Amino acid sequence: MSTDATETEPTDSRPVVATRSVDVVVSLLLLGLACLLGWDSWRTGMSWADDGPQAGYFPFYLSVLMGAASVYGLVTTVLAGAAASKAFVLRDQFGRVLQVFVPTLLYCVAMQFLGLYVASFVLIAGFMWWIGNIRVWVSLLTAFVFSAAMFVTFEIAFDVLMPKGPLERFFGY
Repeated sequence: MSTDATETEPTDSRPVVATRSVDVVVSLLLLGLACLLGWDSWRTGMSWADDGPQAGYFPFYLSVLMGAASVYGLVTTVLAGAAASKAFVLRDQFGRVLQVFVPTLLYCVAMQFLGLYVASFVLIAGFMWWIGNIRVWVSLLTAFVFSAAMFVTFEIAFDVLMPKGPLERFFGY
């Protein structure tokens, strides 16, 4: 029983970035964070005082450990060479990640202007219709029921303050 290669392989499987590049960038970012945290801990006091450790004592040594781990990761990645590097993410995989990331980022921005419930309605309906290929009326109904349930739960039952937009203000919430 043989399978055709076009059925099992993705349509666009070119690598976007190599694992080695991602390892180097993440190690450098963690090393930078460790240096920043170490400097801030040193600034606030990282030694032992008469009454015990100062505020930055433990964070300083944790940042030293994080920095050492980052340097270790950087060195092992560089010494492994380009031959050991594989594709970190393929083009079609990256496209699927962006299908979720971009709407979620827009949701976070839209929530500031539309409020939690309207932005959630748009996100849920959009995901169901666009990514799930679900009929528009089912997507809209599901998004409405879910957003209404969130509203009743948070605003009425628990009386929790959530980000509100113009629609909620129009109804007096």
